[in-house]
Amino acid sequence: MTVVIDHATANDAGPLATLAAVTFPLACPPTSHPDDIAHFIATELSEERFTQHIADPDKILLCLREDGHLLAWSTLVKGLPKDEQVRSSLSIFPTVELSKFYVHPSHHGQGSSSRLMEASLEIAAKGTGAEGIWLGTNDRNARAVRFYEKHGFTRVGAKTFQLGRNVETDFVLERALG
Repeated sequence: MTVVIDHATANDAGPLATLAAVTFPLACPPTSHPDDIAHFIATELSEERFTQHIADPDKILLCLREDGHLLAWSTLVKGLPKDEQVRSSLSIFPTVELSKFYVHPSHHGQGSSSRLMEASLEIAAKGTGAEGIWLGTNDRNARAVRFYEKHGFTRVGAKTFQLGRNVETDFVLERALG
C-alpha cells in the first residue's frame, strides 16, 4: 500500500465532498437532527464549497490517499480567528486554525489520522508563519478530544457552533508549533 499526503487540487473537490458526506456526521453529537446535518453537508461541504476552499490562498487543504483513493483530509486556515471567544482563549500568536480533520471510518485506528496530523502540523509550522495552532471540536466527541490531546493539544476554552436548530459547544484546543 502506498500512502501519499498532498495538497488538494481542483480535481479533488468532488471526491472531498463525497468523503465529507461520510465523515462529517460521525463528528456530530447524537442530538443533532439529520436534516440539519444534511443541510450543512449540502451547503458547507459541497463540491462548490470545496472548489472555493481549494482556491482560497488563506486555506491549505491536505489529502491523504492510499493507493490513489482519498481517505482523509485536513484544512488549515491562516490568520487570526474571527470569533472573539476563540481569540480570547488562545495564548500563542501568530496562529493557524486546523479547521477540518476527517478520516474515513474504515481507516480509524490504522495510523492514517496520525500521519495526516503530523503532515498538517509540519505544513502549519513551515508554511504559514504561525507559532501556534488551534482547533474546535464538539465537547461530546471524546474520541476526537483524546486524539488531539495525544498530539499535544490542550483545552484552552470553548466556543459555540450552530448546526441548524442546535447550538453546540466546542472545546477550543491549542498547541505550539515547531
